[in-house]
Amino acid sequence: MYSAEAIRELIEAGLPDASVEVMGDDGAHFAARVISPSFEGKGIVEQHRMVYATLGERMGGEIHALSLKTMTPTQAGGVS
Repeated sequence: MYSAEAIRELIEAGLPDASVEVMGDDGAHFAARVISPSFEGKGIVEQHRMVYATLGERMGGEIHALSLKTMTPTQAGGVS
């Protein structure tokens, strides 16, 4: 079972330039907001794939569901 904090740490390890917030307390279903300059010029599907890649095989296994909101710092209004 994963915590929101553990998922945040995994995403930040894979996307070190990202600002990450993860919510969820049932150990299987989570929502994340990920802001990263690495997303610049990439579509939403590619952004989501980048985040899912940080979680690897945990997605669909230990982490049953992850709702994502991804954006660049510009899209987020300068938040990084």
